[in-house]
Amino acid sequence: MTSQLQTAMEGLIEVFHSYSGKEGDKYKLSKLELKSLLQGELADFLAASKDPRVVDKIFADLDENKDGEVDFQEFVVLVAALTVACNEFFIGCHESSVASKEHPASKKV
Repeated sequence: MTSQLQTAMEGLIEVFHSYSGKEGDKYKLSKLELKSLLQGELADFLAASKDPRVVDKIFADLDENKDGEVDFQEFVVLVAALTVACNEFFIGCHESSVASKEHPASKKV
């Protein structure tokens, strides 16, 4: 039986490789493959951005070695950054919720 973390890691690897290699290096994502991955797997994040160049900006930020492709290590940076941002958001929501419960003055009577 695998742990939740191991399952999540396997999922990341499977998702990456299900999009990589359709064009060019099979172990890297082209800009088109990254766009397809983002639209297929993170559509809500893309929809939240009003910037039509968001994929171009993400690609430029991820392609650290400037080879025109995103390898798995560069992809994991994106996933980690989004995970941290989501965690901070949910911690902030939780803390706001707890704070409003602890301070009766903040409640409407």
